[in-house]
Amino acid sequence: MSPSPVPLLSMRGISKNFGAVEALAGVDLDVFAHEVVALVGDNGAGKSTLAKVVAGAYTPDSGLIEIAGEPTSIPTPAAARTLGVATVFQDLALCDNLDVTGNLFLGREVRRGGLRDDGYMEATARRVLEALNSRIPSARTPLSTLSAGQRQSVAIARTLIGDPRIVVLDEPTAALSVAQTAEVLTHIERLRELGLAVILISHNMTDVRAVSDRIVVLRHGRNNGTFDAATTSHEEVLAAITGATVRRSPRLHALR
Repeated sequence: MSPSPVPLLSMRGISKNFGAVEALAGVDLDVFAHEVVALVGDNGAGKSTLAKVVAGAYTPDSGLIEIAGEPTSIPTPAAARTLGVATVFQDLALCDNLDVTGNLFLGREVRRGGLRDDGYMEATARRVLEALNSRIPSARTPLSTLSAGQRQSVAIARTLIGDPRIVVLDEPTAALSVAQTAEVLTHIERLRELGLAVILISHNMTDVRAVSDRIVVLRHGRNNGTFDAATTSHEEVLAAITGATVRRSPRLHALR
């Protein structure tokens, strides 16, 4: 399905300084519904800083953010969730002493009449796992028994609680086996099929090329190229990451 002509997320001129360190300098980013955009770059390129701006963990010093065409600010993680932004950082923030359902609803437990509605939460957890085509055997499986790949599946499934529009995934396949990576990449493709806008941060160019529609390169906190994942060579992207080439990020009309 073709993306909507209006990005679900549009960022223009995003800058962020930490003292004398310029982490982001005028970064532009568009992500559409039904699209996976990979955000790549060397260490210190600004990828995680930009992700934390989207997630509401950092407030940019300047720049414009629009969600579904509406100018907005994302001052806190709670505000991000209200706006339909869900983020999975590398630490996953899961609890071993809870089962899958407990982790999906951690901090967002559903109560009716003052009592926790375990039946509703378990049914919702099953539905979310099925939507992702997850191989986790049960919504009641203890997290402590799951593999690293299954834990990542739980973290991705948790993003669907609350019906988000935008999902940010920070290095979701890091330290996973080949089989576990394949399952997580399938989940990312499923998020796209469900109509979400997905930002994938990754150092693994094989994974990036497997699931992304566009590749956005950051270098020293600046845009250094936007590429079509299906037609661009690995060498072209690598040259932009390392600074062998310097490309201006195309504006919205050039992407469509």
